[in-house]
Amino acid sequence: MREDGIKAKTHNDFTRAREVCRDLKRDYGLEQLESRGLGLGERGVKPAERECAARSSAAEVDAHKMERSVRAAATASVDEGEFVRRLRRAGVLIRPRYAAGRDDVVAGYSVAVRPTVGEKPIWYGGGRLARDLTLPRLWEGWPDNPQTAQGAVDEWRATAKNPWEYRPVAPGREESTLSPEMWKQYSDEIGQLRKQLRDVPVMDRATWAHVARETAGAFAAWSQRVEATPGPLAKTSRELARSAHLRSYQSRPKPAQLGSASNAAMILMQAASGGQGTMAEAIMLRQLGRVSVAILDMHSTVGDARWVEQVTMMLRNQFAAVTDRLPAVPGKSADPDSRTQTADVPVVMRRATDGLAAPGTGSPVPTTLQPTKRKTPATPRVRNGLGRD
Repeated sequence: MREDGIKAKTHNDFTRAREVCRDLKRDYGLEQLESRGLGLGERGVKPAERECAARSSAAEVDAHKMERSVRAAATASVDEGEFVRRLRRAGVLIRPRYAAGRDDVVAGYSVAVRPTVGEKPIWYGGGRLARDLTLPRLWEGWPDNPQTAQGAVDEWRATAKNPWEYRPVAPGREESTLSPEMWKQYSDEIGQLRKQLRDVPVMDRATWAHVARETAGAFAAWSQRVEATPGPLAKTSRELARSAHLRSYQSRPKPAQLGSASNAAMILMQAASGGQGTMAEAIMLRQLGRVSVAILDMHSTVGDARWVEQVTMMLRNQFAAVTDRLPAVPGKSADPDSRTQTADVPVVMRRATDGLAAPGTGSPVPTTLQPTKRKTPATPRVRNGLGRD
């Protein structure tokens, strides 16, 4: 009951309380939750998904496994048709969602883990996996021309007829054998991307999101190839991907002149596995690590301290397991951005943890709470005249 004796309205009280708390944090300069204030939130895991994974003794829920598979395939593909073929070749069930009344216009897709005998597959739409894995968002990184569009439609139709069997209409480079020279070429491409990032404004979130998505995709592709269960590479991919989870209105196509990590993802996914790792992989890790540090630099500059601390601590704890399996890279780096011997591959991650994300001391709550001055009057967000969004 309210103080005046009237029954209190409790409808949607959790949402309203959350918005009030967010406003108070902003007004008093307190640390905001990344899921709301910083826009880095990810899709939650439902209790039924956790229980299903526990019953089957799975290392992770199906949604996370599918997210990594889709992210790796999308980054490693040069067009939509190759994306479909790569997923089907990896054993993932995928089916298209056609536009209303059409069978030649695909508006979305869903994927599923192949179930055991007697069970039905559980399908996940791209948007359910992550904000940046919807088909319209993936289109932003692929060319748009009649040839690739028709090739994509053909592959979608093939998988719509029989999602259980891999029969590509027109096999592409995913079936080809890679040459050793590609490792150096694609490592150099990532190094060039790192140099280009120095000129990208930190407030250009759309461009940084493309870089984070591709870097996370490269780690996901590597994880798909060498990790039987989710390990350091999978965790690195997942954390970096959160930087790419922009809302649709914040997104825009990738700049044409910006470098790409898609070729690195392709070679990491297709390379023959075996042994304890190669020198080429060590060099590739160094380059990917530098791009990861650049992403952390960006978030540190814009004030995403909580996310930076979480990611850098994860990198410090996880990357030793990866670098221990790779040989040392002899000699000094020619890249002026490197400050130490390249034999120490984890140095880029140590630089991130030492220089960017030292755990803070003391309480994040100011001693004296004083509201910050607004530059403009606060106005509630309105949707269809019904009040707050």
